[in-house]
Order: sequence, then C-alpha cells, then structure tokens
Amino acid sequence: MKRITIPALFISMFIFSCRTTKPSGNYLENYKDTTGKSIVQLPELKIQKGDLLGIQVYSISTEPKVYEIYNLPCAVASSAGTVNTCGYLVDVQGNITHPRLGVIHAAGLTKAELTTEIKKQLTTPKELLTDPTVIVNFLNYKITVLGEVAQPGTLSIPGERVTILEAIGLAGDITEFGKKNDIKIVRESDGMRTVGTIDLTSDKLFESPYFNLAQNDVIMVDPKKQKTKKTEQDVTIARIGFIISLITSASLIYNSFRRN
Repeated sequence: MKRITIPALFISMFIFSCRTTKPSGNYLENYKDTTGKSIVQLPELKIQKGDLLGIQVYSISTEPKVYEIYNLPCAVASSAGTVNTCGYLVDVQGNITHPRLGVIHAAGLTKAELTTEIKKQLTTPKELLTDPTVIVNFLNYKITVLGEVAQPGTLSIPGERVTILEAIGLAGDITEFGKKNDIKIVRESDGMRTVGTIDLTSDKLFESPYFNLAQNDVIMVDPKKQKTKKTEQDVTIARIGFIISLITSASLIYNSFRRN
C-alpha cells in the first residue's frame, strides 16, 4: 500500500504546485473606436544594400529595340529551380549597374527618387528616349519572424507593405507563452542597425515607427517566464515518472524473488 501512496503523493504535490499560465494580454487593449478620425500615413521605403530591384523602362517610341536595350531579359525558370534574373542587385556600395546607363547609386533613395534619377539620365544631357516612363519595384521584399509564434521563419511579401499585425498573422499568431507587450524589431537603415520594441497590447500601437515594417526587418517574440518554468516542470515530472517506474520495477522484481 505504501508503494502506491508515496509516489502518488509526490506527483499530486508537484502538480498542485504548478501555476496556470497567465494570459499574455489582448491586442490593442483599451483602444477606443476612431472611425472616421484616423489618418493612415504610409511610410516610403528606402532602398537598402542587398535589395533586388525590378526596373522597367518604357517610351512613346515605336522602335522595338528600345525595350531590348533598356530592359533586362528575364530567365525565370531553369532545370535547377526558379531563378530570377530580371532584377538589379544593390551592391555593398549601394549601387546598381544598368546595362545602358552604367552605375547608379540607389541605396538610401526611395523608389520615387530612383525613378526620377533614372529618367533624368535618360533625358539629359542627351535625350536617349522620348518621354520615358520608369517603373521601380522591390523583388525580394521579405521579413523574418522568430521566437514564440506558431510558424517562425522568413516570409516573402508579394506587395510592398506589411504591418506588424499582418506579419504576426502570417506567422500563425503568438503562442500562449509569447510576450505581446515587448516585441523586438531589428532593422537596418542607412547602413545602421537598430533594435526597437513594440507593444501589441498598447492603444498607441499605430503610432509606433515599427507598426509598418520595412524590408528585411527581423521580428523577435520572446518567451514569458512561465514557459521556462513550465519547461523545468515538464523535465521534473519526466524525471519523477522515470524514478517511480524504476522503484516500481525494482519492487516487483524484489517481491518476485521473495516469493520464489
């Protein structure tokens, strides 16, 4: 009888000592309805080193060679997989190399500013194209979500805008053990790396400079202390179960030998 009661007592004491995980807070706590009052201002993304840019040049000229010499030929697929050669890579000096215009500095500019610079080079001092139109877009817009989310990893964004809430949603939401009020954002801009924090439970969430994400941002969701404690408790329970099984097995073997 004692062999059954003592292990059960140990397990019961340990289980009752475990505390339930505290809720991690709701998104936008205490936020009031601002229908018709909020003005959404979208920040202009700046081009960074390592970005892959799509640049298309058009003109009112009817000469077909215009599109051949001012636009890269695309080879999207190969036997080894998908390959995109339609873009211009911003190198470590922050430049792109255009086949006709040469080296153009791009890092630190917005898409609109780079568009203006390319159009300028197409029309001055010599008009290379008549009434040119230039379209610039990002081909490798991505962010990375790490830590206490359901599906951590790198996310490719098809558009050129994503908010912190959308990114968390794409990663499967924050787990019950993740901190919603202290999320870290690692961002590179103008050759500098910064680490900021954002509180998803705050009613000031939309005012944060990290609400709208930039390309290559890294989001880190730290675990709460409860997870560390729960992990320790799980290990302890496993060890207790192993010890109890050893004691039970030894007791059965001992009683078997005694009967013999």
